[in-house]
Amino acid sequence: MAYLVRSHLRAALVLLPLIAAGAARAESAKYDAGTDDKSIKIGTTAPLSGPVSAFAQIAKSAEAYFRKVNDDGGINGRRIQMMIADDAYSPPKTVEQTRRLVESDEVLLIFGGVGTPTNSAVHKYLNDRKVPQLFLGSGAAKWDDPKNFPWTVGWQPTYRDEAIAYAKYIKASHPNAKVGVLYQNDDLGKDYLKALEEGLGSTEAIAARAPYETSAPTIDTQILLLKSSGADVVLVAATPKFAAQAIRKIGEIGWKPTTIISNVSASISGVLEPAGRDNSTGVISSQYLKDSTDPTLKDDSGYKQWVAFMDKYLPDANKSDWLNVYGYTIAQTLVAVLKASGNDLTRANVMKQATSMRDLHLPMLINGTAVSNSPEHYTPMTSLQLIRYDGTRWVPFGDLIKN
Repeated sequence: MAYLVRSHLRAALVLLPLIAAGAARAESAKYDAGTDDKSIKIGTTAPLSGPVSAFAQIAKSAEAYFRKVNDDGGINGRRIQMMIADDAYSPPKTVEQTRRLVESDEVLLIFGGVGTPTNSAVHKYLNDRKVPQLFLGSGAAKWDDPKNFPWTVGWQPTYRDEAIAYAKYIKASHPNAKVGVLYQNDDLGKDYLKALEEGLGSTEAIAARAPYETSAPTIDTQILLLKSSGADVVLVAATPKFAAQAIRKIGEIGWKPTTIISNVSASISGVLEPAGRDNSTGVISSQYLKDSTDPTLKDDSGYKQWVAFMDKYLPDANKSDWLNVYGYTIAQTLVAVLKASGNDLTRANVMKQATSMRDLHLPMLINGTAVSNSPEHYTPMTSLQLIRYDGTRWVPFGDLIKN
């Protein structure tokens, strides 16, 4: 009996520090909707269906990374629960799904929503309710507006920064170029068009502008219009489906302009291969993430980490799809923010951490870049590297462009 008493006493003494630590955490922790001692609930809308369903891979790869984090012990002992709602890239559906995530599911924040028109549809709603709208799958310049929309933070370099980088290249390499622009007829495409005009220094340098709607079956008519304008440089400011159609049509009609595609469509498996390798060879774009198809990365430690993650958590996914790199990296950014938030999981503190990141080096960012922002300048990524497709892989050229 004395032995049993001593055993129970020893067990109690072992448990006391753990109980005390848990009690201290519970007492000192601050929570808002979607958080408690055991979990952190976040929400996202994604085009699981619809015209840009390829982009759903961002949410899938992010969710897979959160599973890895949970397997490794979570965030300060809390598991991440990611709720994914299909908005089909339709702004009215984004509104419906976002309201459900916030008001019914009571998530802490909205994360990684795909698309400029879709995120725009809930921009004011989330800011009015003071719900963090973090690390969006869109490069619209409007996300960097801390004065008017302090609860929204983008992630990637803006479309404006990207278009100006292309304008600099065109002016240096094709000073007398006639430029044609195929662009999505929404904020995404218009951001590119406006910034390209600014970067070229004249609207007259653009020989033709051809908008398209995401509901259109093809963009053949627009490509023929651009060709008839005499353009010898073409910027394709389009999502993957339409970028692939544009490259393929340009090849089919025997046209040979210098073709530049927006980096949202710089996918070898999702765009260049469907368009045809021969048609795609020579296409130019830009990158801020490592190219998972680059054979020179085989000994890169960051690439090895990503491959190990993919092998375990997304074994059936296509490793050549850059969206798997994108989702992985924005998920790592959010994890860093949540870790920095500690036991103060209020929305206000999460926003404080999300707008004061300093030199966060992540495994799949290209060398020389890091995630950094400030309360005055929200956009975390600003540097770009120009790349050219050689028929097999993207090859970087020129210097890193720092904006």
